[in-house]
Amino acid sequence: MEEWLKLNLDSLTDALSPCSGCPVANMEREANLPGTEAIIGVLKEFFSILYPGCHGVGPVRHSSNCRDRLREQLRTLALTLSDQCRRGFLYACTHGTCADCGECKRLGNEAVEKLFQELPSIREMLQKDILAAYEGDPAARSTMEVVMSYPAITAITVHRIAHALYEQKVPLIPRVMSEYAHSRTGIDIHPGAKIGPGFFIDHGTGVVIGETCVIGSHVKLYQGVTLGALSFAKDAEGRLVKGIKRHPDVEDNVVIYAGATILGGDTVIGHDSVIGGNVWLIHSVPPGSKIYNRLEG
Repeated sequence: MEEWLKLNLDSLTDALSPCSGCPVANMEREANLPGTEAIIGVLKEFFSILYPGCHGVGPVRHSSNCRDRLREQLRTLALTLSDQCRRGFLYACTHGTCADCGECKRLGNEAVEKLFQELPSIREMLQKDILAAYEGDPAARSTMEVVMSYPAITAITVHRIAHALYEQKVPLIPRVMSEYAHSRTGIDIHPGAKIGPGFFIDHGTGVVIGETCVIGSHVKLYQGVTLGALSFAKDAEGRLVKGIKRHPDVEDNVVIYAGATILGGDTVIGHDSVIGGNVWLIHSVPPGSKIYNRLEG
């Protein structure tokens, strides 16, 4: 190995050096991208705020300055996230034309301000998600068990934060958040998906929810469900057309059992429907439908 290194290390270093124009390098002289670890740290701070004392190393201490500590935590988190968002906007801007105008900082600040304004309503929605999990799973012994151990709550919490940033068109960061949740839970929810309150994914592993899905209130999915695209439109040059409706809508009070695959941007699952396990569905069904695979013989 030493002999090989003597012969090859210099040329290998030159080939891999970010200074030589590596196409995926994050160079400080350019955009200085948002940091993955910084974004994960931001998510952990959100969890400690939304679920006080549940995801740390100890309970929240009752004291006269409890409110002051939360205030400072919110302040620090807002400043950290706004800087990460600024970097995201700067990255997107430097791939077109960019002047040192402060616009990226303004956009980052506005995105975080909007998210923070929505935090109380996000927590209210999460309370409904937690209750849906507790009431929908006979194995759940308490809502605290749901909060502290259920992968669905981790995934949907991250999603509701990431979705708020996605709605503000923040580059990079919402996807980093959603893929972190995916790696932690096995649940893949694109940050663009719109999901109503009282949402529960039982077990969760292998669930995929596409970018343009719209899911109503009190919807329950089981493991292995895919809400995906049926096909991908291409332009005259054969490139995928982005920004169009590709994924199904699921109305209120729908249950979709394990392994079901529902595809297509024109597909609508009517409210109060039940979709059985391993069903393959590429067309709409009316409210109150019961769709299942019939075994012959």
